[in-house]
Amino acid sequence: MTEFWLISAPGEKTCQQTWDKLMAATTRTNNLSTNHKFSIPDLKVGTLDVLVGLSDELAKLDSFVESVVKKVAQYMADVLEDSRDKVQENLLANGVDLVTYITRFQWDMAKYPIKQSLKNISEIISKQVTQIDNDLKARASAYNNLKGNLQNLERKNAGSLLTRSLADIVKKEDFVLDSEYLITMLVVVPKTNYPDWQKTYETLAEMVVPRSSNLLFEDSDSGLFSVTLFRKAIDDFKHKARENKFTVRDFQYNEEEMKADKEEMTRLSTDKKKQFGPLVRWLKVNFSEAFIAWIHIKALRVFVESVLRYGLPVNFQAMLLQPSKKTMKKLREVLNDLYKHLDSSAAAIIDVSAVTTLPSAELILWTIRKH
Repeated sequence: MTEFWLISAPGEKTCQQTWDKLMAATTRTNNLSTNHKFSIPDLKVGTLDVLVGLSDELAKLDSFVESVVKKVAQYMADVLEDSRDKVQENLLANGVDLVTYITRFQWDMAKYPIKQSLKNISEIISKQVTQIDNDLKARASAYNNLKGNLQNLERKNAGSLLTRSLADIVKKEDFVLDSEYLITMLVVVPKTNYPDWQKTYETLAEMVVPRSSNLLFEDSDSGLFSVTLFRKAIDDFKHKARENKFTVRDFQYNEEEMKADKEEMTRLSTDKKKQFGPLVRWLKVNFSEAFIAWIHIKALRVFVESVLRYGLPVNFQAMLLQPSKKTMKKLREVLNDLYKHLDSSAAAIIDVSAVTTLPSAELILWTIRKH
């Protein structure tokens, strides 16, 4: 997991001096973090009232977009099922891994024109991600229904002989069919009780056909036996079989129904395979879109908060810090010392602005605030 801190500090005489000051304090002498400039273009500032309103709106939008990013990532893992090891290679942003995208972040002028107001840019992102969220719900619902129906059929054809479908086990020749008087029953017998079955099945009822039992199938615990008897003896046979720990399965051989079940499973399996590829591609594309939108929201928040706290003209440097777990405490102390002049309360200098966990990157984005 990779952790990042996104901070904004007011410009010295130049933003480069702000950057050099941070590098000197955190990297060149003590190697506390790996740092990257976080490039934010010259956005339209607007009025103070708009900025104050946007501060709250962007915080809510940030949380919403984060939730959509997580949902798309999680559903990708769900869809890939046994191939979850391939999740990471599918969760990219603009064709590169998430760490590379963040550390080399460049504003997408085509998607989010900087000539637009900050409000309009946030609305563009909101509409875009809302559409992704709605599409995800619709696609996930359709695919989950298909997958669920297939799993139900597969469960019917697996498991114990006591519960599983028998359609793929028995054959037409195993049954006496179209007889007014005779019927073939199917009985599940524990393997340990095979000798008892052979000794007693002919006497479980008065009208059992002698030597009519055949072993049709076995699993690890039991065997499926057929036995033929007169229809009028069915109830008595079931009762005596239960007393002897033999389980009679209610089953009627119907070739058309069995054929329909097999065709339905084939159809569902084929439909699932057809939908799998396009769904994974959609998830891959829209994870990228949502993640890119999310990092642009971060950039908007840094810009708005920095202007509100550092004032005009716009003069701040946004910087991305990548600490190691061992250096986090020391790094915070260094940042507090470096920027405590921005606030009379040193403990309030650094506020968490967002936290998220993703399959390939854990991002903790911070903003240095002047209260």
